Amino acid sequence: MPTPRFQIAWSTPEAHLVALEPEVDEVRRHAGALADAYNDPHNAPLLGHTDRLGERDVVAHYAHLSDAGHGFLTFRDGALVGDADLRGVADGAAEFAFLVAAVAEQGKGLGTRLATMIHTFAFRQLDLARVYASIVPANRASRRVFDKLGYVVDDAPAARAYADEPDDVVLRLERAVFEPAHAIAMAEIQITVR
Repeated sequence: MPTPRFQIAWSTPEAHLVALEPEVDEVRRHAGALADAYNDPHNAPLLGHTDRLGERDVVAHYAHLSDAGHGFLTFRDGALVGDADLRGVADGAAEFAFLVAAVAEQGKGLGTRLATMIHTFAFRQLDLARVYASIVPANRASRRVFDKLGYVVDDAPAARAYADEPDDVVLRLERAVFEPAHAIAMAEIQITVR
């Protein structure tokens, strides 16, 4: 039996947002745009990579996520705006990462709304107890998103295991913190099997 793929939807006054776990052909269709976003001179250092990524790298990344987590293409009013994922899902925890692709769209609340959707999925659908995030210190915009969600810095060894680089800031969000703070949004967000 194939693993189910999910779609998360949230209609807000600003836009209709969708995050979907893509099939391979959907990843291929958007791989060029995602590679361009990952390689953007503003985005690449914030994502913590220096190597140029191509369409094959994007497809391989999503194939790996389907084995060890949940990767989502994110859309606003039908247009691709980025992606997000939960990786290393195990023992009631996972790591979260996301990207709002267009630099001009960053810092306007879109990342917070998309992250709220993915965290609703993590806590409601996957029944996770906590989610971690590892960010480069210069990524202030992501840090603001994580602060709004309720993340706190965690330097414990279990959290530091999620760090990609020694100087990354590792953050942790407990379900018990997220759910009461975001109960209204969670009630509006719809999760369905595709």
